Order: sequence, then C-alpha cells, then structure tokens
Amino acid sequence: MAQDPMIAPSLLSADFARLADEVQRITDADWVHVDVMDAHFVPNLTLGLPVVQAIQAVSPVPLDCHLMITDPERWAPGYAEAGARNVTVHAEACTDPRAVARDLRAAGALAGLAIKPGTPLEAYLDVLPDFDTLLVMTVEPGFGGQSFMPQTMSKVREARRLVDTGHLQLFVEVDGGINADTIEQAAAAGADVFVAGSAVYGAEDPAAAIRGLRAQAAAARSRS
Repeated sequence: MAQDPMIAPSLLSADFARLADEVQRITDADWVHVDVMDAHFVPNLTLGLPVVQAIQAVSPVPLDCHLMITDPERWAPGYAEAGARNVTVHAEACTDPRAVARDLRAAGALAGLAIKPGTPLEAYLDVLPDFDTLLVMTVEPGFGGQSFMPQTMSKVREARRLVDTGHLQLFVEVDGGINADTIEQAAAAGADVFVAGSAVYGAEDPAAAIRGLRAQAAAARSRS
C-alpha cells in the first residue's frame, strides 16, 4: 500500500457546534477522523451514530470512524452501513475481532483494529490479516490534546516490516499527539495515515496545515 502519506484531521478538535462547516475546511484531507467514545470503554463521551450519519451526509472527505466503545460487535457495523470509509474497533474491546472485521467489510467499509499504547502488537498478529487498517494509538485513548508517546513507534516499525515483507496488507495509522514536531518520527517508523487534531483545526489555515504535514511525512519517509 505504498502511497503518499494520508492526513486524517480529527473532528475531536473541531467546533462541535459547526461540524458541517468544519468538514468543509479540510477538503484537502484524505480522511476525516471521527472519534466515537461511549464513556464506558474510555472515560469520555463524544458522539454516536446519528451524528456520524449527519456528518457523512455533508462531508466531502471519507469518514474514518474510530470506535472507542464497548461491544463493538453489536455497534460497529452500523457505522459501516452509514457509509464510513474506514471503521476501527479496539482490540481490547473485542471478543471476536475476526467477526467484526468480516461484518465491517460485508457492510462496505475497510476494517480497522486499534491497539492502546500498552497493548502488544504480537497478541494480535494472527487476526491482522483480516483487517485493512492497524491503528497504533500514540496516546492513551479517550481525550484529545495529549503528548505523543515515542515508545509506541516500535509497534509501527514492526507493522511496517510485516507489510513490506508481504506478511500483512494494511494501512498503518497513528493517532495521538501528531503535529509538525512528531509527524516525521511517525513517518520514518512507517506510518501511512496520520490523525492530527489541533495541528490542523488549531491552525489559522487548516488546508495549509494539511499540506505541510503531508510534505513533512513524505520527506521523512524518503529519508528512512
């Protein structure tokens, strides 16, 4: 899946009162990252399927739904059916990851598996061939604005190695603390998709911020 770096601005950093307008500010993005939190799997509550359906109806950018929720087997397919391009569930919340991946793909979405900073990649190597995206959390899930955890890059490097050697075929995505100071480190480690919140929505010109981040990631990848 070698391609240009993909930037996925996080709506968690957008103005929730103006979501329809906020997705129009990032038309140059590759995906728009939508964090769904249920106040059970993580100690925060954001938005759910009705809001995602409303965003999908107006977004010029494909949706990348990150479900930080319990019982993803029950709830995740609805986000795929709503039209999301990629739907990611947490490995730690799944009882049967393969079943979730199968249902997401059947509903028309890419299937993603997310792992927390403390979750070893090795524990899920046997199920990753069923997925299209691996989301390596570079902060603890649940809140925006946290600092990037460089120790998580070992998992990104290992995932990249497995993709490059043909053992896996998936996007390697990173989420948490990604900005102009950290994106090159993540790109050099082998990430394909970069979730950026305040680095895009906190910028005076979000489109310019997206271009800048993509260029930084591409340069770092070419040097690695």
